[in-house]
Amino acid sequence: MKTIKRRRKESKTDYMKRLRLLKSEKPRIVFRKTNKYVIAQYVTSKETQDKVEFGASSKSLLKRGWPGEFKNSLKSIPASYLTGLLMGKMIIKNKKETPIADFGMARGIHGSKIFAFLKGIVDSGLKIKHESKIFPSEERIKGTHLKKDFSKIFDKIKSGIEK
Repeated sequence: MKTIKRRRKESKTDYMKRLRLLKSEKPRIVFRKTNKYVIAQYVTSKETQDKVEFGASSKSLLKRGWPGEFKNSLKSIPASYLTGLLMGKMIIKNKKETPIADFGMARGIHGSKIFAFLKGIVDSGLKIKHESKIFPSEERIKGTHLKKDFSKIFDKIKSGIEK
């Protein structure tokens, strides 16, 4: 009888998926959701040792004009999109190689935060393979489903990131 590895038992690591990502020898953009924030990291691997080059968190959106009254929604779809846009701009600015998306053990449900993050990366100018039908609607990305006047705040933050 085979013993299951601890991280697999805790649903933290899919070792087959990780092995395929490591064999590609390309950098990864790792996306993780916490209870409060959305985190993204640009990771390179050499001989199965990961090195985080740089990262972005939705917490940094507070400095870029995210309203204090929406401080508890920093893991929402608009926050995920803006974090992806910020991460994509950081990759372009640092002149890094286009990465592979690594979502870990998160379920890929069409229109979710994961794909809002991916749309932010694609909108920043990086060429990542995708299908347009998996992205959330423009209304959900702009946050008009949260509050009617949120789209003005969203556009202001987005224009600040795109500079």
